Formats: sequence, structure tokens, C-alpha cells
Amino acid sequence: MPNDVLRATDAVLVLGVEDTSTPEGEAADAVVSQYDLSNVVGRLTNVSISVSSDVRPFYEIGRRYPTHLRPGILRVSGTAERAHVNGALLRLLLGDGSVSPPSGPSFAQPSFNLISTLKDPAHPSQMTKVTVFGVKFDSWTYRIPSDAFVMEAITFQAMRVAYEET
Repeated sequence: MPNDVLRATDAVLVLGVEDTSTPEGEAADAVVSQYDLSNVVGRLTNVSISVSSDVRPFYEIGRRYPTHLRPGILRVSGTAERAHVNGALLRLLLGDGSVSPPSGPSFAQPSFNLISTLKDPAHPSQMTKVTVFGVKFDSWTYRIPSDAFVMEAITFQAMRVAYEET
């Protein structure tokens, strides 16, 4: 599969909850169940997942080139858009803070997993899967353009990412 060219129609995106015993997992599970997001989330478009590492060079005195490249802090983040607004993404960002009035002065922000699977119909036994763990949305944008579809977009941060290829 490393040499295959895949399209968005080959992708399946689902949301899952890793630990429903935590307040964040419980809040996410309620939204995922209410909006049936554990099945295919087919309306998300332009999904991007980014991983960056704060690599720092170490220079010894008198040397022009670094002697070591030291790994630093990892940051997992991403974005997604969609042309369908039903409140699920806002609820995944704010939890109970998205209802008026909120259930209390403090509330848990939902935390969930984002699972992206790519399968080529010509090779049904092969699959590529990227799982982003501990996702929390950190921004939500609602756009009403004058000549196109109403769009909402989100950005997120996550704890870690895993890649699997079969």
C-alpha cells in the first residue's frame, strides 16, 4: 500500500471514546452516542493531522555542525471542516458549556479518539489506519459566506498518534 494513491472516497473517519470512566470520556461518549458519531463521520472534509517535534541541535565549542540532534516536546494537532452544522462539533468542544444555561460553573471538556482508515476497493485486504488519541477541540469557527455553503471548522490538539498499515 505504500505506493498507492488514495482519494477522500477511500477514507473512513470515526470518533471513539477510550475511557468512559473519566469525566472527559463520559462527556464525549454522551455526544458521540447522541449524534451517532461512532459510525462513519462522513461529512468532515479537509481533515489534517500534524505531528511536530521540537528537535534542538547541540553544538560543541569550535564546531560548525551540531554533534547531536536532541528530541524535544511532541505536539499533535489538526483541523477539520464540514458543510453540515448540527451542533455536535461545538458540543465536543464545550461539553455542557454549549447548552444554555450551563449545567454548572465548571464542566468537563470532552476527550475522544479520532480514527482515520484508508482502504482501496481494488485491494480490500490492505488498510492504513491513523488513530489520534486524547483529542480535544480547541477552536470552532462558523462561517456564513455570501456565495457558498455554510461551513464550520474546528482545530484540535491531542495526546498522541498511532499509525498502522496492513
